[in-house]
Amino acid sequence: MNTLLVDDHQMMLDGIQQLLQREFMDIHIDQATTIESAKIHLARKEYQIVITDYNLPDGDGLQLIQSIKTSQSSAKVLMLSMHDEGHLVKEILKSGVNGYILKKDSQSELIAGIKSTLAGKLYLSRDINTILVNELSNNSPKLLSTREREILELIAKEYSNKKIADELFISERTVETHRKNIFRKTKTNSLVGLIKFAYANKLI
Repeated sequence: MNTLLVDDHQMMLDGIQQLLQREFMDIHIDQATTIESAKIHLARKEYQIVITDYNLPDGDGLQLIQSIKTSQSSAKVLMLSMHDEGHLVKEILKSGVNGYILKKDSQSELIAGIKSTLAGKLYLSRDINTILVNELSNNSPKLLSTREREILELIAKEYSNKKIADELFISERTVETHRKNIFRKTKTNSLVGLIKFAYANKLI
């Protein structure tokens, strides 16, 4: 598995490389600290996955993503960033990345994200999911009721029906009804599906 790591902090690059070498048996890793050095690697070798930061010395991650999509359309791109601002998260996802993980997330989250993106699935870390669901809740008052938006936010935090019921002082049966209505209204059956729906309908 050819992997390209792009970050302007050498300690971060070395730490991720050591982690990946422990987790994956057959992996070949290259490092780049700028967009230009990443492009040199991309011109020389085909990569299965590129893991990149957003902030780079000679530009932002969006420029690099565009370059990857142009030169190696089959390569998976995983954004590993400290940025959790809703508007920026949306811009990055719209660029066509295959996954988004925050640097404050756990090592196991990063490994899960790599495996998921390599399998062709969109991977959003738990915190990114929460950010996007909150954006959906705040920007779609006509689609979801106030109570449904409250429940949606708690679903994003992985609350059980019982915990949601306790939090909102309602019955579990009422929570289940609201949950079904949320997925019915958005025509989805998973949290990631809900996020995709929001983009397709320009709700976020």
